[in-house]
Amino acid sequence: MSTGDATALSTESARTEIPDAADIPVVILCGGMGTRLREASEKLPKPLVDIGGKPVLWHIMKTYEHYGFRKFVLCLGYKSDLIKNYFLAYRAQVADFTLTLSDDHTPQFHNAVGDEKWEVTFAETGLLTGTGARLRRVAQYLTGPRFMLTYGDGVGAIDVGAVLSDHVKSGRLGTVTGVRPSSRYGELETDGNAVTLFAEKPPQTGWVSGGYFVFEREFIDKYLDDDPALLLERHPLQQLARDGELTLHNHDGFWMGMDTFRDWTELNQLWDSGSAPWRVWTD
Repeated sequence: MSTGDATALSTESARTEIPDAADIPVVILCGGMGTRLREASEKLPKPLVDIGGKPVLWHIMKTYEHYGFRKFVLCLGYKSDLIKNYFLAYRAQVADFTLTLSDDHTPQFHNAVGDEKWEVTFAETGLLTGTGARLRRVAQYLTGPRFMLTYGDGVGAIDVGAVLSDHVKSGRLGTVTGVRPSSRYGELETDGNAVTLFAEKPPQTGWVSGGYFVFEREFIDKYLDDDPALLLERHPLQQLARDGELTLHNHDGFWMGMDTFRDWTELNQLWDSGSAPWRVWTD
């Protein structure tokens, strides 16, 4: 990308859509079993666990769509058939249609409800495959110069256009979004045995990875191998950081991973209240 293009990208990142976003694939890791979320995910793959009646995966895709991204590559594993079937029946779940049972049973849809400007590739990447190996196995679908990547279980008010802009300006191979999630415990400040401050769930002081990555395509060839147990978060990203090729995009706003039943309950409460911070899109 030229210097002029990078400048334009930085300027456009504040808008709803960014240039060329529709051509940049978004890889979403959807293969995990979600064992810590057993109460909500025992019968479903974790990305299909709902927030407000819609899968968390849908919420993530809507965030990207808001900024102009249209191409998705889903790395499937555990209960992959349920994810495929959700999208195959996507329109029929929400739109009005007539079904004549005396012919070929093809629905006649009466409105555009359920239409999305999405192109979704469903890739079987194995049941117990590591996150790095899952990414390696979808390399054939990543034909452009760069791609986005995130996990199928975390939501946030992430300006993915700004993440991409920071990545382009850095000139490095990878960019990770750093977040400060709230602590699960109240924090006390004291003076002797007197409590001077009681803060419920204060944000952590250090940065942690919130997912929402950008990578240059060459990252796959240089840092990933064919080991089916390869974890993206270990050697590949650790080596990338040691090589000085990993950029931090700071995100001080809302972010939350859906790791436990408690997280799921809290996210649904936020959605039901009408004040979900990650809902950057409009219907």
